[in-house]
Amino acid sequence: MRRNMRHKLTFLLILAMAPIFGAQAFAGVVFSVNIAPPPIAVFDQPPCPGDGYLWAPGYYQYGDYGYFWVPGHWVMPPSPGLLWTPGYWGFGGGHYLWHAGYWGPTVGFYGGVNYGAGYFGTGFVGGRWEGGAFRYNTAVWNVDRVRVHSVYEDRTVVHEVRGSYNHSYNGGHGVAARPSREEESYGRASAQHQAPTREQEEHARAAHDSHVAAHGGRPH
Repeated sequence: MRRNMRHKLTFLLILAMAPIFGAQAFAGVVFSVNIAPPPIAVFDQPPCPGDGYLWAPGYYQYGDYGYFWVPGHWVMPPSPGLLWTPGYWGFGGGHYLWHAGYWGPTVGFYGGVNYGAGYFGTGFVGGRWEGGAFRYNTAVWNVDRVRVHSVYEDRTVVHEVRGSYNHSYNGGHGVAARPSREEESYGRASAQHQAPTREQEEHARAAHDSHVAAHGGRPH
């Protein structure tokens, strides 16, 4: 019981600290463990619920009983023009370190990890902002044209991604990617970064609670 409470408080502390460390992009470490994260989960992206929603890829977080999967989900950005840079695990100093994701006008470095759905390791090709409206690339994202009206199709950006989901972290025996000079520059521009939304935090908490409940613990 005491062990569960300790891990629960640690997880809530991670969420509380995310806005601070998220501003540091690849330089800001929120949490570290001694065990490598599992391979990235292969998923079928649910359809976009409507105009304005953006996809935040799923990722592994560490909790009461080890790693657990926080599923990807559609989320409204804090304001038009912003894109999501996913968080990622990196290896350094003998530990696996979590680098928090953030919102900003440009997608920064996310460890070279292939999360799929337009986040193939470098940059982002799921769509783009034009005149205050987001245009969805239907070659990459699951978009129902009845619900979503601003779309285009660019198949030149589609990658063969299934074989590279095994690499779930940067460094060590994981992905060998390093940030470009542009990504390093953007990573230092912390004033342009915004924390995960309340919806994203609640989504992560729900995944954590399910993880605890599945192992016989009590999420609250």
